[in-house]
Amino acid sequence: MKKLCMAAASALLLLQLQGQAQTTAPAKDTIPLVHGAHRTGNRTDPDMARWRSLRLGQFIHWGLYAIPGGEWNGKTYNGAAEWIRSWKEMPQADYDNLYKQFNPVNYHPEQWAQQAKDMGAGYMIITTKHHDGFCLWPSKYTRYTVAASPWKKDIIGPMVDAYNKQGIDVYLYFSIIDWNHPDWRTSLKTPADSAAYNRFKVFVKHQLQELLVRYPTIKGFWFDGTWDNSWKNDGAFSDELEQYLQKIHPGLIIGSRLRADEKGARHFDSNGRLMGDYEQGWERKLPTQFADIHGNDWEGVMTIPENQWGYCAKWAGHIKTSNELIEMLVKSTSLGGNFVINFGPKSDGTFRTEEVQRMQEIGQWMKVNGTAIRGGTYAGFDKQDWGYYIRKANTDSIFMVVCNVPVSGSLRVKLPASTTLTQASYLENPGITLTPEMIGAHEYFLHLDPQKNYQTPVVILLNTSNSTAVDNGRFEKAKT
Repeated sequence: MKKLCMAAASALLLLQLQGQAQTTAPAKDTIPLVHGAHRTGNRTDPDMARWRSLRLGQFIHWGLYAIPGGEWNGKTYNGAAEWIRSWKEMPQADYDNLYKQFNPVNYHPEQWAQQAKDMGAGYMIITTKHHDGFCLWPSKYTRYTVAASPWKKDIIGPMVDAYNKQGIDVYLYFSIIDWNHPDWRTSLKTPADSAAYNRFKVFVKHQLQELLVRYPTIKGFWFDGTWDNSWKNDGAFSDELEQYLQKIHPGLIIGSRLRADEKGARHFDSNGRLMGDYEQGWERKLPTQFADIHGNDWEGVMTIPENQWGYCAKWAGHIKTSNELIEMLVKSTSLGGNFVINFGPKSDGTFRTEEVQRMQEIGQWMKVNGTAIRGGTYAGFDKQDWGYYIRKANTDSIFMVVCNVPVSGSLRVKLPASTTLTQASYLENPGITLTPEMIGAHEYFLHLDPQKNYQTPVVILLNTSNSTAVDNGRFEKAKT
């Protein structure tokens, strides 16, 4: 494979730096902060570089909410199934006693890990504790854990081991909100509230320390439930907590959901600087263009149905196909971000048929085309309607991922100045080449095989060379 010349590579790098420079936070802070961002720019250490290279992740929401599955006493809850305890039709005492039924007899973590590996996931996120407060590990700081259930055994430990054996990194989801804890408060209105919440913060710190000690191979935390006034109005504590966790577990990766500054700003501090190691604001949505990410590392998390994270017996609304999810993965990679697909296992420990099908179909595509995803990043080329460009990080390899084949079968390719397209080939079959047709200065058509019916996104590898006079005067500008 021919490499891009140094001049073209430099041009691509310049385009990226210019895009970041135009969209990052102000160079000079205007608001004095003690608990704002403590770093400018992205982390460059090996742990963060690995996270950045994996690109595809698996999210698992699993807990007591899988037992009702979005239904109770013949009625259907219209919200996300994991929030059913907050529903007026769901008696809280009934929900809080569901732990007596939690017995996932078909839970086989080795099978889960193999499915994730076959899908092409490089990391996974598991809900150790959602808003209901039920812990999937036997925490010594509360009795509301899997140890009190009929299952009795630890869920998280065997899962971490199984995924690690498959080479998949594990991240632990942890909800700050805890509906079961007597000291949790949404806001602090009285001295008694403040005293209770101070006890709750100690509880949170103890549980997080416990998770790090029990499962030392985890790579980071994925926090949730940090929007209440009680939490976001105490930026000093979340700042201290983040530093404490990273001190006892060097290299730990924590996204932007944990922190608030002393003025209550979340994700980004009051000066517009990212707090955390990557931006977590992309939930069930993705950036439109490279400028939208402000030069930050970022991660998008996506459900397969419209808005169900935990198991829901009745999926309503649009159900995303495998090709839709693949295109979202490709788009995320092309914009320098990670993409995480959520799954909600049933209470017995099995996945629904639709989820297994998505894992298998995405895995089939990744098996052939995963080299364009892993380690992929923003290419700096002008985007075209057929799909996305992806550059392999720190290399000259450029991939075209065609998600929307034109009726004509002709793909327009526009290259940076002083760059010529010499050859293109299918990633799936490098022996089949596409001859570039020059249609303008640094612009070409690639013509796909008109006899082939493409069922999944097709990936094309571009070979280019340097040229200072590509058009040789053939493409004269119109005179007006």
